[in-house]
Amino acid sequence: MTDILDLGGRVALVTGAGQGVGRQIALHLGTATNSGGVAVNDYVLERAEAVADEVRKAGGKAIAVQADVSSQESVKAMVAKTRAELGPVGVLVNNAGNAGATPSPELRKPFWETGPDVWQSFIGVNFYGVINCTGAVIPGMIERNAPGRIITIISDAGRWGDANMEIYAASKAGAAGFMRSVARTLGRYNITANSVAIALTATPAVERTLQGDQERLKRQMEKYIIRRPGQPMDIANMVLFLASDASPWITGQVYPVNGGFTLAL
Repeated sequence: MTDILDLGGRVALVTGAGQGVGRQIALHLGTATNSGGVAVNDYVLERAEAVADEVRKAGGKAIAVQADVSSQESVKAMVAKTRAELGPVGVLVNNAGNAGATPSPELRKPFWETGPDVWQSFIGVNFYGVINCTGAVIPGMIERNAPGRIITIISDAGRWGDANMEIYAASKAGAAGFMRSVARTLGRYNITANSVAIALTATPAVERTLQGDQERLKRQMEKYIIRRPGQPMDIANMVLFLASDASPWITGQVYPVNGGFTLAL
C-alpha cells in the first residue's frame, strides 16, 4: 500500500529543533517514508546533536546545524552546510520562536514602557528568522525543480491576540502574512507555503512556566474544547501532512492545531 505521507526524497530543515515541538517534528520528518534526511537546527549545538542522534537511532538520516535564525549570515551558512551534507532543502519548517537565545529581562514590562531594542527579542526570531530562513532556501528549491514545502509554526496569539503579548502576537501574525504572500509567489514553482497555529503545548518552556501549578493549568484549560495541553506529537502530525505528498494542493493557509482554543471557518 502506498504511504500518502511519503516525503518524496525531500531533505528537511527544522529550526529550533533541539527540544519540544521542534524535536518531535525533526523525528517525524527524519524517519518518514522516503525522507531525504533532516537537518536539526538549534542555537545550542549540543541540543541539536542530541536530537540528530535520536533520528539516526530511529533509522533516519540527520545532521546537526547550529545557527541563530535572526542572523542572515548564520542562516546562509546553515543552509549551505545542509546542502553540502544532505542535499538541497526540500522542506523548511520555521519552528524557532519565543524570544531567542538571549531574551531581554524587560520583556515582561508593558510594551509601551520599553522600545525597539527590547521588542527585537521577539521580532528577530519570530519574524526576521522566518524571512531569513525562507529566503535562504528558495533558490535551492526552485533549482531542484521538484515539489517544495515551507511550513511556519505560528501561535494563536497571532490569530486571536493575547493580553500583554502584543509584540509576540504581532511577530507571529506577520510571519503568517509573509507565508501567504510567499505562497502566491512560489506556486508556479510547485512550492507550497503554509502556517500551523498552536496554543498551549506541553514543552519544557511551558513546564518551567507552570512549575507544577495544577490549579493554574486547570484555569487555562477551561478555555479549551479539548481540555488538555497540546503535545508535540499533535503539531508534528500536521507538519508531516503538510510536508508530504498528501498535500500538494494546499497552500497559503493557516491550520490551527489548538484543542479548540480558537475556532476558524
